[in-house]
Amino acid sequence: MGSLSNQQSQHDDHTSMEQVAVIMVPLAAQGHLNQMMQLSCLISSYGLPVFYISSAIHIRQARVRVNGLNPLDVAKIHFHEIPVPPFASPPPDPNSSSKFPEQLQPAWNASLSLRQPFAAYLQEMSEKFKRVVVVHDFLMAAVVQDVISIHNAESYAFNCIPAFSQAFFIGEGVLDSSAERLKELHSLQGCIPEKMLEFVAIHAEPLRYRAGDLFNTCRLIEAPYLDLLEKEESGGNRKTWAIGPIVPTKLSSAAKPANKCLEWLDQQEPKSVIYVSFGTTVSLSDEQIKELALGLEQSKVKFLWVLRDADKGDIFDGQVRRAELPEGFEERVKEVGKVVRDWAPQPEILAHKSTGGFMSHCGWNSCIESITMGVPIAAWPMHSDQPRNTLFVTQVLKMGIVVMEWEQRTELVKASAIENAVRRLMASEEGNEVRKRAEDLAATLRQAIEPGGASRLELDSFVAHIIR
Repeated sequence: MGSLSNQQSQHDDHTSMEQVAVIMVPLAAQGHLNQMMQLSCLISSYGLPVFYISSAIHIRQARVRVNGLNPLDVAKIHFHEIPVPPFASPPPDPNSSSKFPEQLQPAWNASLSLRQPFAAYLQEMSEKFKRVVVVHDFLMAAVVQDVISIHNAESYAFNCIPAFSQAFFIGEGVLDSSAERLKELHSLQGCIPEKMLEFVAIHAEPLRYRAGDLFNTCRLIEAPYLDLLEKEESGGNRKTWAIGPIVPTKLSSAAKPANKCLEWLDQQEPKSVIYVSFGTTVSLSDEQIKELALGLEQSKVKFLWVLRDADKGDIFDGQVRRAELPEGFEERVKEVGKVVRDWAPQPEILAHKSTGGFMSHCGWNSCIESITMGVPIAAWPMHSDQPRNTLFVTQVLKMGIVVMEWEQRTELVKASAIENAVRRLMASEEGNEVRKRAEDLAATLRQAIEPGGASRLELDSFVAHIIR
């Protein structure tokens, strides 16, 4: 995003910027690794040394899946591997009644063992730098908790979900006085399994040691919910910075090797294609894939469908299920649709002029990329914060429609419902309205990250705060 040249010159006399090190500690899940990588490049652009800490497997994952970032920016990040004990890496279960990625739980549990080696690394860094700033995933608070025992270190939690959804997780009581629509929020039933709730609970106490919060969102769209979270904070002594969207809007041409998806999109009419992808944590059953295929085919709308199985804890570990499509499907739709089974450059797809809609699970990475690129969403939430994010996108921002109501999450979504959702988004007056709204929001957000914009000023403020 740029440099703090005026503040830098004030600091040069007594605080060389090199005297502040920033250590990034992500959760080992693609959406979290990715957002932390984007944030690393942003903070590094201010001239600060940034150290990205994880296991060898997850650093490799973050690097091979860099989305839309300039390789020269990534090259400035210092990657530091900390060994984790071996963990099980079972395949996802596409037939589970819960869509939560329980196959990743062993990797997350193993990450708790990073505490001691991280404390040793922090001690070492604290002797080399005047101040050490730890930016950690909300769900890595237990790992970085020893920051409190180091006199020249401080930590900040990075929240990979919107303030709207975060406010809900604090407890329903928080939301009573707020907007009427918040009362529609569903219980956590079906969102998060017991084992994950236990994992979350481990971080509750260590989270109290943080000095502030960073959000990948923009105050222009989330002010009431950010205000709510700030009020909740003990005595309001922790500062919150809304620095998003942290997605690269000027997608690096250096980061764009020839890609089949983008070449196919180049041949389509403007805003004619619906992009279909459910992220890295969702595996659909064969039966659901069949209904989705038929729904897309029957809609007669052009589509680009990324059909991949959910990640395992170790994505480099062996075979991945290749889901079956209905017989003859790809041949029948070859004029209107494309199915992609490998990693797809999502930011570039959403930024492409031919993309007119996005059928999504509503993970926050996907939502914020879609909002920033001005692409309306057909929301199909699967787990975690996604039901809340869906409500935020469809009811609050009004830039999407719902494919499947959360209450019906255990039912098979039929081809007719999918066809209907695609047509509503891509070929109806309602669709035109949400698209217009999406484009207006995109203009607002893109302005917010330009110099002098709302989010850029908050990022400037955060950097000024940590180099004070």
